[in-house]
Amino acid sequence: MAKPKILIVTDDSGESFEILYAVHRFAEAGCQPVIAASKRKVLHAVLHDFDPDWNTYVEKPGYRIQAHLALRQVRPAQYAAVVLIGGRAPEFLRHDAHLIRIVQVMERAGRGIFAICHGVQILAAAGLMSGRTVTCYRNVRSEVIAAGARWVDRQSVVDRNWVTAQTWESHADFYRDIFRSLGRPQPQL
Repeated sequence: MAKPKILIVTDDSGESFEILYAVHRFAEAGCQPVIAASKRKVLHAVLHDFDPDWNTYVEKPGYRIQAHLALRQVRPAQYAAVVLIGGRAPEFLRHDAHLIRIVQVMERAGRGIFAICHGVQILAAAGLMSGRTVTCYRNVRSEVIAAGARWVDRQSVVDRNWVTAQTWESHADFYRDIFRSLGRPQPQL
């Protein structure tokens, strides 16, 4: 039996911990994670942290992570789900016509759509927010509300085939909800 393929979308300035956590969790669950970006290249990921002396997150250089393919090479029918990683990458990826088409096709097909942190900016740009209930990094909430969604202040929110989360601090709830929505068993201790 073939492993279900999971598309992980990010780019330069994507959040390192969110990218690597996704890759490892999906591989651990018997899925095949595939990282796609604007180009097939080694990405410059970042680390975001929360410092009580700052009003917003602090950004530092993160890991170098290989993108397996360019967004223009993605065939949405090959993937069970897409994960839209946060960081600053969604700020410019939301203008990528290939990515907008990918998420629209996957939404029409009822595939899993999972967005963390700023990843919801891509869903808003794709015109998919109207009538949805989501969460995201709190400083992005005005964008999702303006796009017609209802924002909820919870670590993870499930709305039909979507699972959204606030930040990497939401990973436990986010991935519990993702694997439940995919019908995949959770790793047992």
